[in-house]
Amino acid sequence: MNISNFDMNLLRAFDALMRERNVSRAAQRMALTQPAMSNALNRLRNLLDDPVLVRTSQGMQPTPKAMGLEKPIRTALASIEQSLAPEPDFDPLSSHQVFHIATTDYVELLLLPRLIKHLDMVAPNVRLEIHSLGPDIPETQLEEGEFDFAVGRFPEVPNRLLSEFWCSETLVCLVRRDHPNLGDAISIEQFLEIGQIWVSGGQRTGLVDQWLKENNLTRNVVLTTPNFLMAPNIVAQSDMLVATPLTIARQYVDILNLKVLPLPMELAPFDLHTIWHPFHAGTSAHKWFREQIQLLEVEEAK
Repeated sequence: MNISNFDMNLLRAFDALMRERNVSRAAQRMALTQPAMSNALNRLRNLLDDPVLVRTSQGMQPTPKAMGLEKPIRTALASIEQSLAPEPDFDPLSSHQVFHIATTDYVELLLLPRLIKHLDMVAPNVRLEIHSLGPDIPETQLEEGEFDFAVGRFPEVPNRLLSEFWCSETLVCLVRRDHPNLGDAISIEQFLEIGQIWVSGGQRTGLVDQWLKENNLTRNVVLTTPNFLMAPNIVAQSDMLVATPLTIARQYVDILNLKVLPLPMELAPFDLHTIWHPFHAGTSAHKWFREQIQLLEVEEAK
């Protein structure tokens, strides 16, 4: 028998017939008419080349072949039903799930203190594992489930991934408070001349360099680092400047004797997004965690 020609609905009919040993009762079990169930039995007999049920003095009884098929078919039907059953709701209070997030040290500073505090209240056993976010979107890791999410600035997100806006940030200049050449503002000429740190932070090109390129200008980058949180420490001990998100500047301005200056050019705020692969998006745990990230942003905006 060629399984490709087999109507899978007949498996349910077979199971009902084996349970009831009666065509009328099997029809009632499946909410079919008796002629429809009789037709199903005839089709089973033809496909299996076996009577399936035969009339005896004790009523309808299964043939040896039908009895041999009863358990494996019933097990297969149960497995299919279980596989298609709705996933149970995610219970954050009892879950020990580990969520893997790819991001930069800047987003860690922005997100993790609040997220950990929040999870401690609503999901005390949930754990986080943070992975470094490089210049390329980790599409393969997201697809294969190595990362659950990536959070950061993504100028272009592949169509195969899903994304959700999280928050916006502004860039500012950060220099040491007693800088010999800079007061409370910086001109474009000073900006281009002063030695700078460029924090790549998972990017190939930053917003400042995009603006400079569009205006045929270049700046004096003397150090490139992937670490946002290291740059303020270097700036505090030198005459260099770093263009950095306002959140980082606020974090370190008093601790390290630094001061914040506005950029000498007008740049729009940049957006941070959460991205993930749709292959994993349907699980209740995945949906719940995305909601927690968004909830933090809503609370921050109030």
